[in-house]
Amino acid sequence: MKKWSSAVLPLTIMLVLVALTAWLRFATELPDGARDGRNRHDPDAILSDARGHKLDADGALLYRIEAAEVRHYPDDETSELLQPRLAYVSPAKPTVTIRANEARATAKAEKVELSGQVEIRRAASGRQAALLAEMPELTVLTEEKRGFTRSKVLITQGPSWVQGVGMQVDHGLQTYVLESQVRGEIESPFARKKKPKT
Repeated sequence: MKKWSSAVLPLTIMLVLVALTAWLRFATELPDGARDGRNRHDPDAILSDARGHKLDADGALLYRIEAAEVRHYPDDETSELLQPRLAYVSPAKPTVTIRANEARATAKAEKVELSGQVEIRRAASGRQAALLAEMPELTVLTEEKRGFTRSKVLITQGPSWVQGVGMQVDHGLQTYVLESQVRGEIESPFARKKKPKT
């Protein structure tokens, strides 16, 4: 009986060590997908002075986008842009330029969320003075040439101004629709000009 009991202790210790080794191996092994960095929100590419252009099927320029810096994140396929500038260019219409302090864009830049001193500038054309719209944030759907915000907006064009809360923008039609709390002062082109007193 003594021979049997002396053999049980080393076998038990050895079996426990084998079980612990197997458990440790499986506990520390990461799945293949976890090693590619997709679970972390770290940039995989950083670009300085980046410029991109979107062309239509015929090769005509639809819009261009520029930024002082672009950081691409592989986990959600988004990009963060510092000092972005988006310009819609058309030979028949005035150029519309959108600027902000920062932006977040989806993988193919079909949706760009701009924030921090957002400005929309429409160049002067014909009888129309240049237009400036200012707001704290704006979401642009680049492919649809539309944008929207729920924030307070101030639009100025020459001596006229209008402000409100919430706005729908159509860059194709070049229309700006304020949604609520709208007030402003619009100068009529038919109003008589006041003569300065001499």
